[in-house]
Amino acid sequence: MAGILTMLTEFIINLVSSLGYLGLYLAMLIEATSLPIPSEIIMGVAGFLVYKGEMNLFLAAFFAALGNITGSTLIYFIGAKGGRPIIKKYGKYLDFTEEKFDKVDAWFNGYGNKIIFFSQLLPIVRTFISLPAGILKVNFPRFMAYTFVGSFIWCLGLTWVSSLLGAEWEKLSDYLKQFEVVVIIGILALIAYFVLKRIYKWRKNRLNIDK
Repeated sequence: MAGILTMLTEFIINLVSSLGYLGLYLAMLIEATSLPIPSEIIMGVAGFLVYKGEMNLFLAAFFAALGNITGSTLIYFIGAKGGRPIIKKYGKYLDFTEEKFDKVDAWFNGYGNKIIFFSQLLPIVRTFISLPAGILKVNFPRFMAYTFVGSFIWCLGLTWVSSLLGAEWEKLSDYLKQFEVVVIIGILALIAYFVLKRIYKWRKNRLNIDK
């Protein structure tokens, strides 16, 4: 696994360093299609180039978000066309099971389309939110808007932090691993809130019926 990660890192470094903003766009497009290229590595390289004065912080975030929305749109339409059966057939290749789909479906029911925006700020869920959004046929213009804005904020934050780290930009992944614990706790809290909200609504309806 370490060898694969090293190869991916070298691939991203070469891609972004040689093609600049186009390489950044392509790398984030690939990442958005659920392939194993961590965005922290992509934006870490971009941040290092910002640190060296070879990239602009905001342009880097813009082209990265543009690549993300391109890949996310592709996955959205795959989901919209294939429907839920696509999860049974190809979900295992994207590490997206029916159980995960049920959880995301519950998030959409509980919080609406805004979950798309917030998912772009979460390293665990951001890469697979587009498929269920397509399957559930979320309003496309809103999907595009929430995805781009959320992704831009995410990419801008990663690029800025890694630019501060300079030559030690690879430490960004270590910081995010610590952040993942917070993300998991947050997701569990959201699920608990959703369940309690449903229970409260069910009990309230029962009381009204009994009256």
